[in-house]
Amino acid sequence: MTDTPLIQPDRGQDAISIHLVNKDGFEDWASTLSAAQRATLRAQRFDGSGYQTAIVPGGSAEPEEWFAVGGVADPDGLSSWCLAKLAETLPAGTYRLAKGEPGPALHGWQTAQYAFTRYRKPDNAVGPRILLTKNAKAVEPAIAEANAVCRVRRLVDTPAEDMGPAGLEAECEALAKEHGAKLSVTRGDSLEQDYPMVHAVGRAAARHHAPRIMHLSWGKEGDPVVALVGKGVCFDSGGLDVKSASGMLIMKKDMGGAAHAIALADLVMRAGLPVRLHLFVPAVENAISGNSFRPGDVLRSRKGLSVEIGNTDAEGRLILGDALTRASEENPELLIDFATLTGAARVALGPDYPALMTRREETAAELIRAGKAHDDEPWPLPLPAAYADYLNSDIADTSNAHTNGFAGASIAGLFLDKFVGDGIDWAHFDTYAWRPSPKPGRPKGGEALGLRAAWHMLRARYADA
Repeated sequence: MTDTPLIQPDRGQDAISIHLVNKDGFEDWASTLSAAQRATLRAQRFDGSGYQTAIVPGGSAEPEEWFAVGGVADPDGLSSWCLAKLAETLPAGTYRLAKGEPGPALHGWQTAQYAFTRYRKPDNAVGPRILLTKNAKAVEPAIAEANAVCRVRRLVDTPAEDMGPAGLEAECEALAKEHGAKLSVTRGDSLEQDYPMVHAVGRAAARHHAPRIMHLSWGKEGDPVVALVGKGVCFDSGGLDVKSASGMLIMKKDMGGAAHAIALADLVMRAGLPVRLHLFVPAVENAISGNSFRPGDVLRSRKGLSVEIGNTDAEGRLILGDALTRASEENPELLIDFATLTGAARVALGPDYPALMTRREETAAELIRAGKAHDDEPWPLPLPAAYADYLNSDIADTSNAHTNGFAGASIAGLFLDKFVGDGIDWAHFDTYAWRPSPKPGRPKGGEALGLRAAWHMLRARYADA
């Protein structure tokens, strides 16, 4: 993404045309072209298949030197990603659709131009590709939404040494300053006293990666309270139950839940939703040293529950437990958390679908409906009371991990549920926050999964109601 807005209002300025066709309609459309133009398409092996792109020289009847063509499934019903391949491959310049409006495809046009450049500039970098739309009112919210997705990507893509707990604190500080929000940070002795599980998980890290929890508050007193919580494990070694080398390779992404919550908070404040917002980001590194917490230890929690440690690699749910307890103290009308919590969710759903667990079916339906409408569908998993005894401990109120290997994502959700206040409408996203291979508009690396579903659900509930 660049500082130049990648989508702009169409005021009749010069622009290169983009024609959209599908395979079924390609021959009829191509019949309107000159023989030379059809030959150009054949040379580029263009037949209207999805995500194909081509450049065609203008003819005597066209004022343009050339125009672009993109293959889509349905030219009259675009998805978020239909223009993404064009945005990735076309030269720098300004473009407009020859027919119709981009609509949802404004999103992928922008996110396709994201590149992580903190440590290396891309070779042969291309300038911005700008897309015009006659729907001027759609421009600002579409830019904000794409920027939120790219914020998640940037935070997750940044290595742990540069995006540790202090890095997440800096992100929250910048967010609070931009929106006039209040930010408080708890660390040190106060953290050990008030958030004992956050402290225990993070205490083995180096001083410059010391654990902390950020609390950002914004909005008018008296408005409906919405609380967001994001898991901020900035690197996860697994602790004394150490991960394999391959298991640690992308563990910089274990703060992906925090990245989602920060990005969602930005969207809420930028849009001025009529809510009283509370954002909680517990931030730690799960490191290994002489003072690491151990398997078999029993930890205190902010809620007062004692937790036996069955596995130090099930640390994210511990820091979330304290944060969810604190968020519940604000008595929110809605509480949403994001976490890269379990491998079990990825085994069940793969990398593209975030797992969703809720206390109320109607809340799940709202989130799924919003996700489907914006190409960010979560998939519901249960919180089965019948499995609650999987977390039983012989010496504490609960264990943090079970040993039978069944229903891992749901068992993690059941653990979190213990720390959410009674009667609170709660939704839990177990998201991957990572894309292992690229797709148009979605490069390999950090990814927002569940963010757009949650954002459009909040808009529908609080802004559009």
